[in-house]
Parts: sequence; C-alpha cells; structure tokens
Amino acid sequence: MWHERSVFLQGRVKQGVLLLLALSLPACSFFRRPVRPVFALPEEAARFKFPLDLPAEGRMLTPATVAVATQLAMDDFQPLDRQPHKGATPDEICLYRRDSFDVWTSPASEGVLLVRFVPRDNACDSDGPVMDVSATYAIDVKQWRILAVKR
Repeated sequence: MWHERSVFLQGRVKQGVLLLLALSLPACSFFRRPVRPVFALPEEAARFKFPLDLPAEGRMLTPATVAVATQLAMDDFQPLDRQPHKGATPDEICLYRRDSFDVWTSPASEGVLLVRFVPRDNACDSDGPVMDVSATYAIDVKQWRILAVKR
C-alpha cells in the first residue's frame, strides 16, 4: 500500500509541475527581443570611407549626459518598434518617425535634465498644421530613469 501511495503522489507531483510549466509559458511572450537598429548591406557599408577626423565645419559636441538622457526619453516617446495604426494619414505616419522631431534639452535642477521633443518645421505638414504632439521628459541623470512626462 505504501508503494501505491508513493507512485500516486509522484504522478500528482509530475502533473503539478506540468501544469505550472503550461501556465507560465504565456509569460514568455512578455520577454521580447529588443528592436535593433537597421544596418546597411555589407556591400554598401564597404563603399563608405571614413575621413581621418571629423570635419571641423558642422561638427558638434553632444555631452554624454545629454545623449543618454535623449535616448532614454526617445525610447519611450518613439519606440523603434512602434508602427502607425491601420488607415493612418501621411501626416500621422510622419509623426511615427523619430526624424520628424527636433530635440531641445535644458537642465532643470541638480541631476535632472529636461528633454523636449517638438515636431520639426515642415516635417509633417502636407495636410495643414500639425497638432501639438510635443512632449517634455524630466530625466534623472544620476539613476538614469524617467521622472515625469508632460505631453
């Protein structure tokens, strides 16, 4: 009788483990691979020649803090995998593109940088003026997190 009970309990444990695994599998859908930037084909990349140094004319310095804070805010404002909704107008499609927005930055307080996205002049105005779709982010540059968003 003891052996029969042991076999019965082992079967129940196996069923429980299988049930737990089956229930946890849908959670895997939350772990998507991050979207990576698009690269040119190797043949095209091979044709590009870098200069020995960055050209002096037009060269700009973007401090690391500004670059990282802007990227953090942009990843929330316009995620790389974000797609226009079905039936979107040309202006709406334009507003899904990162290059449709100029970026302004300004220090707010100790350790906080404001990052503002504003539609670029003439970027998306084929059907008239673009509604206000700007956003301002308060970025904590010590812990690299979004403190607040004003849309």
